[in-house]
Amino acid sequence: MAEVMVDARNVRKTYGSNEVLRGVSLTVERGEVLCIIGPSGSGKSTFLRCLNHLESINGGRIYVNGELMGYRQSGNVLHEMKPKDIARQRQAIGMVFQKFNLFPHMTALQNVIEAPIGVAGINSAEAKELGTKLLDQVGLGDKGDHYPSQLSGGQQQRVAIARALAMKPKLMLFDEPTSALDPELVGDVLDVMKGLAKAGMTMIVVTHEMGFAREVADKVVFIDKGQIVEMGTPKQVLDKPQEARTKAFLNKVL
Repeated sequence: MAEVMVDARNVRKTYGSNEVLRGVSLTVERGEVLCIIGPSGSGKSTFLRCLNHLESINGGRIYVNGELMGYRQSGNVLHEMKPKDIARQRQAIGMVFQKFNLFPHMTALQNVIEAPIGVAGINSAEAKELGTKLLDQVGLGDKGDHYPSQLSGGQQQRVAIARALAMKPKLMLFDEPTSALDPELVGDVLDVMKGLAKAGMTMIVVTHEMGFAREVADKVVFIDKGQIVEMGTPKQVLDKPQEARTKAFLNKVL
């Protein structure tokens, strides 16, 4: 039997009276790539942030690698974990944001090895070897001593991917990782992500890149107004959508 890496059950999130997620349920198996598509403001990024408890949820449950995320359950009541326990859970989840969020005063290599040394307690020599290997993996082996200001947007995003990989995560989350990039820089970042998928990394990707979703995803989910409208293989959702709302969205973006 396939092993479930992510199990989201009836996830709800509200901001005041605004219900952003209205009962989202899905599973992602180990080694699977799930792409989430949908219009801006539909709840895609919020759902991603709930998966690693950057956002608390107002209802439902999220399990990552078999562990209830962000909470401990007593009877039917959820109690939010202490920050240090949530931080421990997050170590198994790498996240890459739209904005690269690199430390501007650190070189590419220093950005990559900061968490392994400071959080995981790896010694400096071992961390540098790991960081150099990861920068090489994302095609930036010669940029380790460059500062973010000396790198293009695409290169900075690839450093951000290497940084996320440095903690050896079981799950990688990508929140529209190419949306802030100039069009000619997108391909290099997508190539790195394709390589991760081929290597068996479990990935959840919020994206507007339909070509990437068609080529790499095992499953595609279309979300609108905080609900899953349609879910299936890329061929099912992108080529032969059943729902009128999915068809209308794809007519605008394809």
